[in-house]
Amino acid sequence: MKIILKKPLITEKTSKLQEKNNQYTFLVDVHSNKIEIKREIEDKFGVSVKEVNTVNYEGRKARVGRFLGKKSDFKKAIVTLAKGDKLDIYEQA
Repeated sequence: MKIILKKPLITEKTSKLQEKNNQYTFLVDVHSNKIEIKREIEDKFGVSVKEVNTVNYEGRKARVGRFLGKKSDFKKAIVTLAKGDKLDIYEQA
């Protein structure tokens, strides 16, 4: 069993999305798809998901002294909940 939801992403921008559009942002597994993310959130939190948008980010290059490296790739999911549903992710984090 793979872990799909890694952690909620809490920033000023995501807080504004929560208040205005009832959207919550999570860091998710790179190999997960929208259907798996929707199913996981509905099962874990007991809410109905209206829409899931995902964004893939490529890890940036990092340099420490003479050594070159690369940060990890990651995927972000923006989940829109149905009207009237809420998540209290500050307690879950």
